[in-house]
Amino acid sequence: MTSRVMRDFDLLLPESVAEVLDLLATHKNKAAILAGGTDLLVALKFNYSVDNVISLALVPGLNGLSFDPVQGLTIGAKVTIADILKSKVVKEHYPALWQAAKVFATPQLRNTATVLGNILRASPAGDCSLALYACGGSLTLKSKRGSRQVNLDDFWISYGLTARRDDELAMALQVPAPVRGQKSAFRRMTRTKEDLSKINAAVSLQMEGDVCMSARVAMGCVGPTLLRLPKIEKMMKGSAVTDGLLQKISDQVAAEISPIDDKRSSAEYRNKVAGVLVKRVIALALNGKGNDQ
Repeated sequence: MTSRVMRDFDLLLPESVAEVLDLLATHKNKAAILAGGTDLLVALKFNYSVDNVISLALVPGLNGLSFDPVQGLTIGAKVTIADILKSKVVKEHYPALWQAAKVFATPQLRNTATVLGNILRASPAGDCSLALYACGGSLTLKSKRGSRQVNLDDFWISYGLTARRDDELAMALQVPAPVRGQKSAFRRMTRTKEDLSKINAAVSLQMEGDVCMSARVAMGCVGPTLLRLPKIEKMMKGSAVTDGLLQKISDQVAAEISPIDDKRSSAEYRNKVAGVLVKRVIALALNGKGNDQ
């Protein structure tokens, strides 16, 4: 049991999106959004303080998880990690996301933590965030001034900092529909099974036979934010994925990352294993057996 005491705050319980936006416009940086709360409530016991916590518990219309073969996957603000894990559509069409959800923390946390909360946390160790980064997507952010779309490629600015403005509510994430020949996978390494990742990797590949037509390759825990590896993506585009190419990719990865020493691992270790992890996650995406893990 922790001896830390949660900081005082006013808990606000709006019953509509319009009420949420009114509160955000009023309180701005003196308010925090509570969806699952698995990060926020812990932070409030440590070095984070805020005057107002705006709960989404009573707000309808934010828990939708839907798929359209043209529009893709829509993930609402209150969709949990457990919802992702239960989705046959996600497992079939977005295996990297399903794999990340499967190893996310504990069952209790998966039932509470939200996908968008994982994205908004802006942690370089975010597993579901990384899988979605590889798949691509855009967030719908809404305020009283209107709505805007922010691509995940532009969303994470630095550690813990995103492009979301103080008066905006993250409504949903739109993930593109898979194209023909698309394959994806996610893998991570941890100290213990339920720990945060000490390094993770995800890929989304469009294949025609053995040839990679396009690639998104992403890594976590190797920089202040989640990182894409553009040189690796360029190496893969238009190339047959052979053992030789995979070895070249493995050798190149360390040149694209900038890990640090922290509680979970060392920069030296991360540099040494990063290439092997990327090589393995590409192979996993190609052989299509990741959903059985």
